[in-house]
Amino acid sequence: MRTEEVDTFHGFVRSRWAGLVRTAYLLTGDRHLAEDVAQTALAKAYRSWPRVMRSDNPDAYVRRILVSCHRDRFRKRRVPEHLMDVPPEAIAAQDDMARADERDRLAAALARLPMRQRAVVVLRYWEDLSEAEVAQTLGCSIGTVKSQASKALSKLRATLGQGQIATVP
Repeated sequence: MRTEEVDTFHGFVRSRWAGLVRTAYLLTGDRHLAEDVAQTALAKAYRSWPRVMRSDNPDAYVRRILVSCHRDRFRKRRVPEHLMDVPPEAIAAQDDMARADERDRLAAALARLPMRQRAVVVLRYWEDLSEAEVAQTLGCSIGTVKSQASKALSKLRATLGQGQIATVP
């Protein structure tokens, strides 16, 4: 790879690392595993970086690699998922503690969803992707995204209560 391509990749990693780890954390429920999944996704993206850069949306390309890496770890072997007591962000102020507790409840509720429903919720509502972008990332139809989102939101409402879903950032 040429020097300018390597520099472009390094800039991409620096600017997207936190977001990729956050998305992976929401998919896995474990900060250390999230970092591993994000690192694996970026290693795969590096191997094909010229192709990634030529794509219409490099963020979507890498996000799809991230979701695939998360899915691949289940194909190889069953991995139990355990949520960490510590949220992925450092909490500085007391007001942030209440939000952290809400996020922990949401992360625990997300961990109880099936993998595909969890991926749809994280990508659609946390990453704020359109239904079409989520469908493209997961390699499924828009109808599947809609049905999986509906089922997942019903389960989350049952777990968290009706009013809790809209208030948790």
